[in-house]
Amino acid sequence: MDIGKMTLDDIREVAAIATALTQPVDPESEIHRYGGAYRIVRTRSAGVFVGDLQTRTGDECVMTSARRLWYWSGAASLSQLAIDGPGNPGNCKFPAPVPRVELLGVIEILDVSDKARAAIEAVPIWQS
Repeated sequence: MDIGKMTLDDIREVAAIATALTQPVDPESEIHRYGGAYRIVRTRSAGVFVGDLQTRTGDECVMTSARRLWYWSGAASLSQLAIDGPGNPGNCKFPAPVPRVELLGVIEILDVSDKARAAIEAVPIWQS
């Protein structure tokens, strides 16, 4: 762009771009991409899910191949479940995975070890 030939509209556009670039980014509006990393996600009211975390924006996230961890046995907490997996997989109640779920009110996201993932995935699909 030839600065000597800039119009008033060109100057306004450059000013608007410069202003936008200097504004702080609201971390609650940023989309965090997880690329399908296997995670345990706890929500305020929908319960706990394990699966492939795709994105998180504020306290909302999208998971694929997600199983609800309705009841687990052999782990004192979700933290231990994420590290060791369920100690009593036959007593766990993990329904079949859903292809995709949008979760609201996310309050905790835990990395899952390879050991825990293998143990969680070995839990039979629970049906009432």
